[in-house]
Formats: sequence, C-alpha cells, structure tokens
Amino acid sequence: MRKLILLATMALAAAVLPSALASAAPAPAASPATTAAAPTAAQLLAKTNSCKQISNGKYKTDEDVSAKTVAVCDANGAVFWKADMDIDCDGQRSTQCNEDTDCCYQDDTAFHQSDGKPLNAAKLPYIVVPSSSSIWKYSSSQLKGGGSCAVIYNGKVEYAVIGDTGPTQIIGEASYATAKDLGINPDPSNGGTDSGVTYICFKNSTVSPIENHANAVSKGEGLATTFVNNN
Repeated sequence: MRKLILLATMALAAAVLPSALASAAPAPAASPATTAAAPTAAQLLAKTNSCKQISNGKYKTDEDVSAKTVAVCDANGAVFWKADMDIDCDGQRSTQCNEDTDCCYQDDTAFHQSDGKPLNAAKLPYIVVPSSSSIWKYSSSQLKGGGSCAVIYNGKVEYAVIGDTGPTQIIGEASYATAKDLGINPDPSNGGTDSGVTYICFKNSTVSPIENHANAVSKGEGLATTFVNNN
C-alpha cells in the first residue's frame, strides 16, 4: 500500500513540476522597438517646393556670375536654399586640402573643434553659410556654428554641420567630405556641381562635439523627421 501511495505521489509531482517551472520562468524579453526610418531625399524635397523668402534679395552662386538667383526660404523649424556646391577645403591641412591642391586654401575655419583646432574639410561633412550682411544674417534665423543641416543631391541625403562662413554675396558651398559623400567631385580646383543641391538647416540645433559626424547623423535624422512632419 505504501508503495502504491509513493508511486502515485511521484506521478503527481512529475505532472505538476513542468507547469510550475514554466510559470516561474521569466517572460521572454520584448522585441526592441523598430526605429523609424529617416526621411528620404524625396520626402525632404517635397517640403521645399515653395519658398517663403526671408533673405533681403538673393545670392549669387559664384564670384564670376552676375545673376543673383538664390533666395533663403523660411519653414517651420528650418531654413533652406537651393544652389550649387563649391568645394570648401579650408581648415586643417591634409593630403586633399592644402596650398597645393587649393589656390584659395586657408588654414582656419570660422568654427572650431572641441579641442580648439580648425575643422578638417577632408574628413568632416560641413556646409558654409554666407557671412552676415544686409541680405541675410544666419544668426537671425536661429542658426549657429555646429548647427545641424541636411544636404540633398541626386537622391542622396548627407547630414552635416554648419562649419564655416563665406562671402557675403555668395551661397552654395560645402566641405570636401560633404561633396565626396554625395557623389560630387570633391576636388577643390575643379570639383563641385553647378546646380541641384538643396540645403536645409534646422533652427536652434547644435551637434556636440561639432567634429562628431555620427552625432550629426543621429541629430539630423531626428530633426529631418520633425521637419517633414511639421511642414
């Protein structure tokens, strides 16, 4: 009799134990939330079809042209302009950017790295904004050095920072690295493109440190998403 009772007890325990263990086991971890994709070039460009001009007049694209064709346009959370791209090779000397490769090379940039050194045009995607003038003051549009920008060309989007200032009458310039990443010839002597580049700069934004391109991409993608949603 005892043997029968013992066998019955063991059988009952064997039946109960798996379910008890299953209930005690930790729940499977939740799948991580899917990160929303950054806006495409087409989505960004669709928000720049019309221009609420805030510049007092327009800019030239190059020193040797007389026509002033580029306006700076206002939008919700950003300003933008459509221009060419000249190559800025200023800042730290490199194999790509120096007095021999660029006739107009300068060893400084308007804004500096966190260690105080000029930016490196060959490595860092940055854009150039016109120096403040009666046409437009970038600071009046809540833009500043290290600010976040999206640069669009030929279906590609590059996230860059505001890294330098240029002539007061000319617009449309970016670093060697920006051009290279967008598939534009980055050579400072014969590179660039004459048209087809859209620059969108986000108001009240800062990439820190300015030289960290990964941070520029992360920050830019988020601001670009907000720009598309709010315009």
